[in-house]
Amino acid sequence: MTSTHYIGNELELFSKATHWKSYYSRLLKPFVGGDVLEAGAGIGETTPWFLNEQVSSWTCLEPDPALCKRIQSRIEKGDLPGKCRIVNGTTDGLPQTAAFDTILYIDVIEHIEDDRSELQRAAGLLRSGGHLVVLVPAHNFLRSPFDDAIGHFRRYDRKMLRSAAPESLHLQKMSYLDSLGLFASLANKFLLRNAMPTAPQIAFWDNVIVPASTLTDRITFHRVGKTLIAVWKK
Repeated sequence: MTSTHYIGNELELFSKATHWKSYYSRLLKPFVGGDVLEAGAGIGETTPWFLNEQVSSWTCLEPDPALCKRIQSRIEKGDLPGKCRIVNGTTDGLPQTAAFDTILYIDVIEHIEDDRSELQRAAGLLRSGGHLVVLVPAHNFLRSPFDDAIGHFRRYDRKMLRSAAPESLHLQKMSYLDSLGLFASLANKFLLRNAMPTAPQIAFWDNVIVPASTLTDRITFHRVGKTLIAVWKK
């Protein structure tokens, strides 16, 4: 399988964003079950938020060998359950017989130059009735030095994300999240211009802005936000 080294260092910073992880996982977890493939699993911090009683097995697919070792260590320590396993590589290296009921891309496809080919491979790995679950940063007008620093090829709007998905899949859900965070991102872009947020900034966003956004997102009917989520069914 193809191995690579992840260029970003935001994984540690955002690992403490528990309100944010709780928020988006609560909306997406109903679509997660059976044999699950988490593409670009990183350091395994997202995995526990999606594990539920409907999950039979969980494959953490990660191209960076160093990050794979960290996930494996978490499995051995019991931080992740025994139903989890780690595979070093990418979707194009999985065997043709591989099949999953859920495939997750949480903050991943914006790092992949050919996103359409990636999602096409994912569709081929899905069983009939399975779900493709995606979370991406929204709106190219929010692009900042932070996106460049962590290797984002693009940010998405609804039209872009729809066009990247295979026609063989049926859209079940598409919503913007973190409406107030959008304005915080604009402030960072035009005022602070930080290439990487600080730990206090992440804490303020997670503890203050995200809880408030859970209310304003409902008021705006999830039509505004700095993050976009989508679910397709095969």
